[in-house]
Formats: sequence, C-alpha cells, structure tokens
Amino acid sequence: MNKARVVVGMSGGVDSSVAALLLKQQGFEVIGLFMKNWEDDDTDEYCSSRQDLLDAASVSDIIGIPLEAVNFSAEYKDRVFSHFLAEYKAGRTPNPDVLCNAEIKFKAFLDHAAGLGADHIATGHYAQVRETNGIFQLLKGEDGSKDQSYFLYRLNQAQLSKTLFPIGHLYKRDVRKIARDYGLPNFSKKDSTGICFIGERPFREFLNRYLPNEPGEIQTATGAVMGRHDGLMYYTIGQRQGLGIGGTREGDGEPWFVSNKDVARNILVVVQGHDHPDLFRPSLTAADLTWISGQTPQCNWVYAAKIRYRQTDAPCAIAYVDHSKCKIEFAQPQWAVTPGQSVVVYESKVCLGGGVITNEYQDL
Repeated sequence: MNKARVVVGMSGGVDSSVAALLLKQQGFEVIGLFMKNWEDDDTDEYCSSRQDLLDAASVSDIIGIPLEAVNFSAEYKDRVFSHFLAEYKAGRTPNPDVLCNAEIKFKAFLDHAAGLGADHIATGHYAQVRETNGIFQLLKGEDGSKDQSYFLYRLNQAQLSKTLFPIGHLYKRDVRKIARDYGLPNFSKKDSTGICFIGERPFREFLNRYLPNEPGEIQTATGAVMGRHDGLMYYTIGQRQGLGIGGTREGDGEPWFVSNKDVARNILVVVQGHDHPDLFRPSLTAADLTWISGQTPQCNWVYAAKIRYRQTDAPCAIAYVDHSKCKIEFAQPQWAVTPGQSVVVYESKVCLGGGVITNEYQDL
C-alpha cells in the first residue's frame, strides 16, 4: 500500500520543521516546500529568506525528506501586496497575513502541491481541523497563547479538507523540546514577527516608496487643530506613539490616541486618554465575509469574536448578516475597532469565519 503523500510548507522555523518531522514519524511520504514570496529589495538586512532556506534545507536533510523551493513572489504581489497598498491608500489598516494564508499558503501552495501528487498539505500553524458530519471545522490551537486560527478564517471546505496541522495539539514549549531532542539545529530559533517584505525596515520609509505622502491636520473631536500628520496611511485607530503632539496637553494631561481617520477631509482625529469614550464601539460592521462551513451563522448570543490577534474572546451577537455584510454587537464595548482589520467569530473552540471591518453600515 502506498503511503499518503504530504507536502509541508517549510519556512525554516521550528514549527514547520517539527510538523514535517512528526508527519515523517507517522509514516507519511513527506516532501518539504519552501515558499519565497517576496523579491523586491530582498536583502539580508531586512528579509531573512536566504537564511530561512538554508535552515529548511538543513532540517530536511536531518529528517530525511526532499525539499523543493518555489517562488510565489509574482502571485504574492498580485494577490496580496496590491490589496495591501490599496487598503492603506484608502485609509484602512489591512492584515496581509490573513490574505497571504488564503491566497498563497493555502491556494498557490495547494495548487502546486497537487501538481506534485500530494494527498494533503501541512503547515506549522497552531490550529486544528476536525471533520463533523462531512463538514470540516477549523479549531483553535491547543496552546491558547499561540493559537493562529484568527489568521486562517478565510479558508474554505476544499482547502481544509486537504490540510493537516501536525502541531496544533501541542504547546510551543513541547514543539521546541521535540526539535531539540531530535537534534534539529533551529530548535531555539526566534519566531518570525511582522511581514517579511517590511522586515526591520521603518514602516513609514517602506510605505512611502509605494504611496505618496498626503499631509493634513490633526484635530480633536471638537475640531481644535493640534498639529500636522504626514499621511493618514501611517496611522491606525488606537495609536499613541508617533503623533508628534506629546507636548501638547488639554485637561488632565493624559496622552493622545487616534480615534478616527476622516479620509474625505484628510484629517486625523485624536482624543485624550486611553479610556476616552470615542475609542470604544458597542458594535461593528464587516464585509468580504467568509464562513468556513459555507453556512451563515444564526443571529444569536452564543458567539465570541476577536477584532485583533491575541485579543481575549469578546462575547457578541450577530445582529444582522447576509451574503455580503454583517453587524456584530458586543456585550461590552470594544476598544479601537479598526477598519481594514478582521473580525473573526468563534463558537467555543470552533472558528466559524469572519470578515473585514468596515463600519460603513451603521444603520443595519
């Protein structure tokens, strides 16, 4: 009987390395695939893809599996980066990791793996898949501090049915121990953070290469001018640092936070104090919806939602939903609800899906 063939996305990090190791130990025929997703200005100073490939190759040699490197930078630029720029230009704050997972890691990667005769693909994400009555569910990873289901909510039934998450039931400390005990050289490698195409480069410097500055006024909610901003794209809701008005004080002298971006007038609106009422929203609206099961959730109070990664689940109700948009009402007002970011809905450990926050349909 032929072994099932699994193509594992290997980043050079410890998580994907242990995922490949566990699958090999479980008797699968394992092929490693290193994905290069960024070509422009890919230097050791800002992006570590060259070292990551060397690490993936070293691990593959120790485990005893073949490794193929594939360049998806054209697909990434077309499907992810162009959207990233368009969202910033429109004054929103996108999450490219969500789109990268849906369009590259589980679409271009899945298509390529099919060409290699793969029965499944696998990644080192901290998430789990469960089949129930013919429906594939996306579950949170067992390690709550590392759970990555938030970034995977756009996956569909076809993608999940082919996907394995070998380390989803493990804690990070256990993953590192497995790697160390097996002699993998990257067992203590630091987790990657941020977006590779930005790397350690200052964010403003990077964004300014692609989008022109459009300076404007910084105003309070009452219209008082507090200073100038360099361009709305450089700021996000809830931001405190980098406003350039730290020395200006009203009232009790608390720090300033971004509460809104008036794109039509190119005005950055700020309020004083972390707990200012303008920073809280009892509800939000979202569009570009994806429901993993293919079925729209019911409007009731049994759900919870995250409006950003690493946020504690917030009890909520889906007050309105159709094929294109929804309104979510929270039991407690949420801080810094940010258009362009994703709201992801859960029923206990099951990730139901979600959408992109718009706040354009407040009359729903």
